[in-house]
Amino acid sequence: MKIFLDTANLDELKKAAAWGVVDGVTTNPSLIAKEGIKIEEQIARICDIIDGDISAEVISTTAKEMVEEGRKLAKIHKNVVVKVPLIRDGIQACSELSKEGIRLNVTLCFSPAQALLAAKAGAYIVSPFVGRLDDIAQLGMELIESITTIYGNYGYTTQVLAASLRSPLHVAQAAEVGADIGTLPFKVLDQMFNHPLTDKGLEIFLKDYAKAFETSK
Repeated sequence: MKIFLDTANLDELKKAAAWGVVDGVTTNPSLIAKEGIKIEEQIARICDIIDGDISAEVISTTAKEMVEEGRKLAKIHKNVVVKVPLIRDGIQACSELSKEGIRLNVTLCFSPAQALLAAKAGAYIVSPFVGRLDDIAQLGMELIESITTIYGNYGYTTQVLAASLRSPLHVAQAAEVGADIGTLPFKVLDQMFNHPLTDKGLEIFLKDYAKAFETSK
């Protein structure tokens, strides 16, 4: 499973890039707004840090405007994936732009039926949200599993990106059910390193080594 970082913060991206485990980045209007820099400039900076798929989301709500905006976003960098919402106009824009060779990430997916529409419209990636379904007492991971099954049944090549992953457990579960990609905040990626037995084991190893050499002096 590929790991994408869900952020537009350059400091977080630089730190994560140094670990060598990040395959791409997802952004949205909220994340871009948080950084206070226009999307064209910020996406270009992100592309300089991470060599992988970088999702840049439209802020238009009509198909015509999404198509025009999507073309502009796609020109920022060869790694840009244009992100559109899973609404009627978004699916129409996806269908038109995908025929032009532009890669689309269809976001805000909350049902298998919606995911089927995204695949039929030629989406490169579909982004079902896990955590937000959990918030309303639905099992978000079951959505990921259903979509991977449907795509497998019919040979759709649209990648399933598990979004709204809020813990290392979410990440592991997404991998278990066959998600192609998991996108997560920097905090969750950082938490994935942690285990008390790792810390305890390293402490013992270093103490034993130090003790042996101190004794031999």
